[in-house]
Amino acid sequence: MDNTSVRTAERIENIINTQGDMLFRLCLITLGNSHDAEDAVQETFIKYLKKAPEFKSDEHEKAWLITVATNKCKDIIRAKNHQPQINIDDVNEFTADSTNSDIMEALMTLPEKFKTVLILHYIEGYSTKEIARIINRTTSAVKMRLQKGRSLLKETYRKELM
Repeated sequence: MDNTSVRTAERIENIINTQGDMLFRLCLITLGNSHDAEDAVQETFIKYLKKAPEFKSDEHEKAWLITVATNKCKDIIRAKNHQPQINIDDVNEFTADSTNSDIMEALMTLPEKFKTVLILHYIEGYSTKEIARIINRTTSAVKMRLQKGRSLLKETYRKELM
């Protein structure tokens, strides 16, 4: 292996170790099952390897990975041409706090555009401005999606409690 290959291998190993779990959680919640989520994350890293992009910062790199993973999830959903089957056991296995599994289950039933902004904001900690840049929408559109998503989540969660 030459020095460039070694640096590339170290770079991809580092990015998998630092961003892999976050990307998997995002894909798992978006797709509803671990097999499709693993595929989406794998496709994301394959694109990362093939493109070998240069980034301005670690945050720029993370945003690029989230965008690619989100697009891969959309591709998988389109390919299936139906609503994904949700396996709550998979979600419980990969969530840090299983006491929130009812909320996670309700979150997974939301339309993708609301689910994505809620995950990025509340689980991954991105600001509305950062989310707008990631999903290529205006900040006001992100705020509206957060508001509508919270409302839908509240409504869905209440129905589950009854």
